[in-house]
Amino acid sequence: MKSEIEKMRSGELANMLDPQIQASFRHAKSLLAQFNQLSVYSDNYRDLLKDLIPDIPSTSTIMPPFHCDHGHGIHLGEHVFVNAFCTFLDGGNISIGDHTLVGPSVQIYTPQHPMDYHERRIPQEYSLPVSIGEDCWLGGSVVILPDIKIGDRCVIGAGSVVTHDVPDDSVVAGNPARVIRTNKA
Repeated sequence: MKSEIEKMRSGELANMLDPQIQASFRHAKSLLAQFNQLSVYSDNYRDLLKDLIPDIPSTSTIMPPFHCDHGHGIHLGEHVFVNAFCTFLDGGNISIGDHTLVGPSVQIYTPQHPMDYHERRIPQEYSLPVSIGEDCWLGGSVVILPDIKIGDRCVIGAGSVVTHDVPDDSVVAGNPARVIRTNKA
């Protein structure tokens, strides 16, 4: 039988009041309260970041302030830079490839709620993953919705809302974001 965290990560409805999920929320919020008082030059910056996102490479940086739900659902490649004021709701896994730049105030959402309003009254949700490829650049204030895959070498224009998958080598912009150009080498 799956735990509620396993259900959440696999796109099944999960009970958000489950003690394990609540403990994960509390752990992340406690760390973020400390982390968001630091700069990247603070002595304990890397230790707190590693506690929040256990597999973060030493070459990757997240600028405070930062917000997330759990931290352990965030998987960054090498040399990833996440600018200040970003929000990663990581009920589902969020994967970001090597050498990707994330602008300030970017929001990545994985949680989903039932469409039926009766079901939404129950403290349950499911989460769908977000995957961002290598060598991408997400401009400031980009919003990425659940269950989105962004290919390699993509540029997402500032303020865009990504509602559909983005193929490799694309430049997208708008709300909803659409391909405005391809960059084939």
